[in-house]
Amino acid sequence: MAERNGPSSFKVGFRKSLFSFFTMTSLLFVLSWFFVMQSTYRPNPMEYNLMPNSKHLSALDESEYEMLKQNVQSSFGNIKLVKHGGKCHQNDELVIKVYMYDLPPEFHFGLLDWKPNGSSVWPDVRNNIPGYPGGLNLQHSIEFWLTLDILASEFPQAPKARTVIRVKNSSEADIIYVPFFSSLSYNRYSKGKKKEKKNGNKILQEKLVKHLTTQEQWKRSGGKDHLILAHHPNSMLEARMKLWPATFILSDFGRYPPNIANVEKDVIAPYKHLIPSYLNDNSTFDSRPTLLYFQGAIYRKDGGLARQELFYLLKNEKDVHFSFGSIQKDGIKKATEGMRASKFCLNIAGDTPSSNRLFDAIASHCVPVIISDAIELPYEDVIDYSEFCIFVPTVDAIKENFLINFIRGISKQEWTRMWNMLKEIEHFFEFHFPSKENDAVQMIWQAVARKVPAIRLKLNRHGRFSRSPPSTDKGLMSIPTPRNFW
Repeated sequence: MAERNGPSSFKVGFRKSLFSFFTMTSLLFVLSWFFVMQSTYRPNPMEYNLMPNSKHLSALDESEYEMLKQNVQSSFGNIKLVKHGGKCHQNDELVIKVYMYDLPPEFHFGLLDWKPNGSSVWPDVRNNIPGYPGGLNLQHSIEFWLTLDILASEFPQAPKARTVIRVKNSSEADIIYVPFFSSLSYNRYSKGKKKEKKNGNKILQEKLVKHLTTQEQWKRSGGKDHLILAHHPNSMLEARMKLWPATFILSDFGRYPPNIANVEKDVIAPYKHLIPSYLNDNSTFDSRPTLLYFQGAIYRKDGGLARQELFYLLKNEKDVHFSFGSIQKDGIKKATEGMRASKFCLNIAGDTPSSNRLFDAIASHCVPVIISDAIELPYEDVIDYSEFCIFVPTVDAIKENFLINFIRGISKQEWTRMWNMLKEIEHFFEFHFPSKENDAVQMIWQAVARKVPAIRLKLNRHGRFSRSPPSTDKGLMSIPTPRNFW
């Protein structure tokens, strides 16, 4: 029996050994393949979510973060990154080169009643800065601050933290800047006299279109590398349809068709808040007695219908302030006191998706509750607003008891976390002259810089056949060349 079973046992043992060897070989192959893939894969820097308190960035140590920053900067022109806690790293190199048209003063500082001395069309901003009108004019004053920043960049003593420099040769520029104070033009000249066929605002827009479209810079690119400011929703109403290939700086897209303005092509800039910044804020959850605050126009049309719905739902809640208010008389003072005494501040869509109320709330460290489904937010590609804002869909907000129960369910700890974040990020929305590191002026320029690669792609595609010989195929002569596209 032993002799008969010997060979059989040997065969079984051999099979087991062979199976084990095959299994180990397969396992080693899989593991080696995994390690090869691991060592050769390099993550795309743009796959990281470059936002304050980002889970990706918070997991990186300093060396990894610096490597990531260098990768992104080498690809996107030294764009500064927002790191964990809302703090940014400053890069000494300039971000963006700007060529600015020397438009006549009637398009810019002349609207502020400034008159040039001699042949210069620009004020010497080292000694004489024309005053900007107050009130609601200020909220759309973006054009004023950006133009000042460009002018200041020309002086040797300009702040080192600048993110823009003016160049005199347009071929060296990343972007062509059009210094038309369109929001101020609308606010001052859109209401003409009864006998006038055209008001001053329309006349200026017509002059601008005529001037730009005859410039060599515009003809060369079709306007694709131009930057035009139209922050007031009603500014540039006539000209926008003719100048749309340019990049617009806007407050939102509420009054623009998507083929004229969109988030891929254009830049959303913050309003300048009207409420003063809350310095030395030592308030707490318990020291702010009002749970939810809103003061403004209640009866709006179209997208703002939710305001009146919410008014009827919330007006009888004891810890809610929901009332009509305006800038008239002491309106700003009352709003300042109200927001600073409130835990949460409502930002509801009105005639347009956005308003300066959001930025007033940020300046007051009152946690914004945003009820505006179509809102677009400044620099949202690098800032995660959900870290310090509450977003509620309109369809839910207008349900009975939904909003008030939701807000009351937010804990003291969560509110305190968002309140602290508001203090960390508020400088992104502050306008200064001279500009300061990562203030609103520099953040807008950085947002423009992030559009430059896409602009260059358009221009390069646009110019593919600019040096090609003309086609001799008569069948193709009727087909427009790429120069005529876009």
